[in-house]
Amino acid sequence: MSSKCHSILRDQTGRLLGHIASVSYDFKNGDQIPEHFHPEHQLVYASTGVMAVHTGQGVWIVPPMRAVWIPARTPHRIVMSGTVSMRTLYFLPSLGRGLPDKCLVMNVSALLRELILDACESKILNRRKPAERRLIELIVDRLEAVPSIPLQLPHPRDPRGIRVVETLSANPADPRPLARLARACGASKRTVERIFERETRMTFGKWRQQLRLLRSMELLASGEKVAIAALEAGYASPSAYIAMFRKELGTTPKKYLRQGSAY
Repeated sequence: MSSKCHSILRDQTGRLLGHIASVSYDFKNGDQIPEHFHPEHQLVYASTGVMAVHTGQGVWIVPPMRAVWIPARTPHRIVMSGTVSMRTLYFLPSLGRGLPDKCLVMNVSALLRELILDACESKILNRRKPAERRLIELIVDRLEAVPSIPLQLPHPRDPRGIRVVETLSANPADPRPLARLARACGASKRTVERIFERETRMTFGKWRQQLRLLRSMELLASGEKVAIAALEAGYASPSAYIAMFRKELGTTPKKYLRQGSAY
């Protein structure tokens, strides 16, 4: 199925409507947005729920009070876990040279959250209007300064690596060691290790850990308890899962997903 392209900042005749536009939607658990792309950059923000953004390069998991940056013309689809309150800003690509040129997940500060919500109230921002120009400049300035956070899962391009990804994505708790997984996918253990290190910039072990972490977030957002999410994602015990989560993200799973309620 080919991706559909739809411009938000231009009308059907190609006339420019503004420099930032916004769209607001609420989704139920399990809802999906089919693959598509826009000629504009996108900032997709979730105040509740968890979103999984899928592109040809990998998967980006977006918990509450975080956002994912999607560069212009990047085909993507989005899957919702839990009730998702989504706010999306669309940016004319010429707005800022310092804007990211690849997908990434970022924390959303209280200030950036208010700027996003203010922009959503206006629907369209045009920098030819002085008050709107100042808001545009402030949003772009905040985006250029925000660091990314490690909630992405890059995918290899090699067909042998892709087969391993598909096998584990279907069942992150699959206990088989890499040697057995590789054999089942038509490659040697060392070949698969090289593919992952070269094409994802991660060791296979780190990639597998990241897959389990991100899958657990989706399960928690859909309403599963920590113990069930830990076991379904492939952890030996809830305590092992909580210890790993704290090491990677600095807090417990429940606190991490509740952080949005502080705003």
